Amino acid sequence: VQLVESGGGLVQPGGSLRLSCVASGFPFSNYDMRWYRQAPGKGRELVADISSTSGSTVYVDSVKGRFTISRDNAKNTVYLQMNSLKPEDTAVYYCKFGSTWGQGTQVTVSS
Repeated sequence: VQLVESGGGLVQPGGSLRLSCVASGFPFSNYDMRWYRQAPGKGRELVADISSTSGSTVYVDSVKGRFTISRDNAKNTVYLQMNSLKPEDTAVYYCKFGSTWGQGTQVTVSS
């Protein structure tokens, strides 16, 4: 099982980024997928979840209306579209399946 994130970077407040997580080694379409983040000096926080079947989504309150999680089962990929970014969104972002974590991708929001 492998998860590989990409798409992080440095962006100004108010900007946008789209993170991608490519999965391999398991039947991706059968499983819920999640994005987490860990800010400096803080614990890991669940940001968004997308179900395997209905595609229903759940978000932490702090990102509702700004972030969108989606998936492309044909590409074994889950995305996190992040708009109206704020400095407090600065963190390493991880995707997760079961007990498997990706390596993370750094997102820095700063002017």
